Amino acid sequence: MNYIKKILRFAIPYKKYAYLNIFFNVLYALFSTLGMVALIPMLTVLFDEGEKLTEKPIFDGNIKDYLENYLNYFITTTSESEGEINTLMYMIILIVVLFFFRNIFGYLAMYFITFLRNGILKDVRNELYDKIMELPISFYSEKRKGDVIARTSADVGEIQNSFLSVLELVVKEPLTILFTIGAMFFISPKLTLFVFIFIPVSGFIISAVGKKLKKHSENTQKEQGIFLSHLEETLGGLRVIKGFNGESYFGDRFKESTYRFFSFSNKLLNRQNLASPISEFLGIVIIAVLLWYGGNMVLVENTLKASAFIAYIGLSWQILTPAKAISKASYSVKRGNAAADRVLEILETESPIADVPNAKVKEGFNSEITLRNISFKYDETYVLKDFTLTVPKGKTVALVGQSGSGKSTIANLVTRFYDVNEGSIEVDGENIKTLTKHSLRGLMGLVTQDSILFNETIRNNVKLGKQDATDEEVIAALKIANAWEFVKDLPLVLDHNVGDSGGKLSGGQKQRLSIARAVLKNPPIMILDEATSALDTESERLVQVALENMMKNRTSIVIAHRLSTIQNADVIVVMQKGEIVEQGTHEELISNNMVYTKLVQMQSI
Repeated sequence: MNYIKKILRFAIPYKKYAYLNIFFNVLYALFSTLGMVALIPMLTVLFDEGEKLTEKPIFDGNIKDYLENYLNYFITTTSESEGEINTLMYMIILIVVLFFFRNIFGYLAMYFITFLRNGILKDVRNELYDKIMELPISFYSEKRKGDVIARTSADVGEIQNSFLSVLELVVKEPLTILFTIGAMFFISPKLTLFVFIFIPVSGFIISAVGKKLKKHSENTQKEQGIFLSHLEETLGGLRVIKGFNGESYFGDRFKESTYRFFSFSNKLLNRQNLASPISEFLGIVIIAVLLWYGGNMVLVENTLKASAFIAYIGLSWQILTPAKAISKASYSVKRGNAAADRVLEILETESPIADVPNAKVKEGFNSEITLRNISFKYDETYVLKDFTLTVPKGKTVALVGQSGSGKSTIANLVTRFYDVNEGSIEVDGENIKTLTKHSLRGLMGLVTQDSILFNETIRNNVKLGKQDATDEEVIAALKIANAWEFVKDLPLVLDHNVGDSGGKLSGGQKQRLSIARAVLKNPPIMILDEATSALDTESERLVQVALENMMKNRTSIVIAHRLSTIQNADVIVVMQKGEIVEQGTHEELISNNMVYTKLVQMQSI
């Protein structure tokens, strides 16, 4: 049950609502019991079975006898002075008032628990999102995106619907049962002890039915993550799917997953739906036994009055509702267990790229970036092996080579999206592992091959790295990136929404906005990861000019696919299978007539 503590820690900021809920639930349970007990004086009047007492009783230590005598005294004197019909009316008014307050207190208890439940839900989602942002990119190469989405939406929703809903019952239903049993014991200890014989049997049966609920729930939630992943992949690759007539393949794959979800859900819900009928049937069995045994006490033994017995049956029936709620809640908790486990798995995942204690905040860039004897592997095979490179301040270093040579890996390691397995990366002589990730990445601007834009306005996309930028600064950055020429002609200009993933813009336009975003951030170090490789010739020319504008007076690491774009670099590093095979200026490498010359010749054909 440790996960309950882990989830309920989110309740601490809302504990005042918990206290108010408990307070009003105590009143609810008390007035529920009093409402049923109030049937006794009403039935006593109807059946005229009370003893006629005209003298006010004196308390002699026996509270049960005193209350019974006082009731008989009140009924006798009121009936004589105002008539039996008026006396009955008083009893009915008493019952109505008690049930009125019962329902008012029940509403107030639910009113306050709502703030607690939804507050926990909000904070769990917020912390989950923060953790998703904190975890390294490598985490998501191992997890399905759809599964992460399912945990943030469906699983957190399941925690609310089945796990946190139990909070409403934790005080309310047990107290109702406790007060009711107290009243039943007060009316007839013998009959109440007889009832207790059957309660453990009922509990055992209900528990046996709910044993496999957690396993069924885990299967259902995992499968939900799988079909959400299929959906996310489909939406992301719709153009390719349609182009290759792959609709039937992806459709079959999605339908296989939804069929498994259908099967798991049926097993889960059918078992959960047993809760109500089983608990109700067991309750009816207990009532039937009570009718037989209690009827014997009324009709044969004459040890219990008929009015008290009817009220006792009413109290017994009143126990059924909270008992059913508790049995259903126990099943809900088992469902919530699986959801809580999946959410906590992400919340408790330690980031391997977390800041070290007392990590330094790097304010500026002064001399050089050094990659010192670094080796790195994603899985088993090393992508980089004993790689050493220095990037001096103000210089442009280009990395070229065949696909898979480790060029983009360098960008991932310098920005600390991944950590090296061996060696070190240093900025101004300081190991980047000793710096805060926030300050390290604050020194860098990143332009990738895939122009990642968000379903936002142009203004908000460009301001991502500098939220306090003015419109004048945004426009200046757009001009440097050669993007203002098309932005100024848009109907809403800076307020133009670019659509999902920038779908309303061309590839060249999206890339120039990405460059403007990096320009506005104005970092001392710029990393360009094949920023022009996906563009047509005209767009490449515009983007290349924008890149050259941006790289002026900056330290730049350029990962290039098209060699024509990096001929002016201060140093060109030629990579092959994670190692440097040659480096120098464009002219030096051409004169060497080695790997670089062959790459240039291949692209010029």
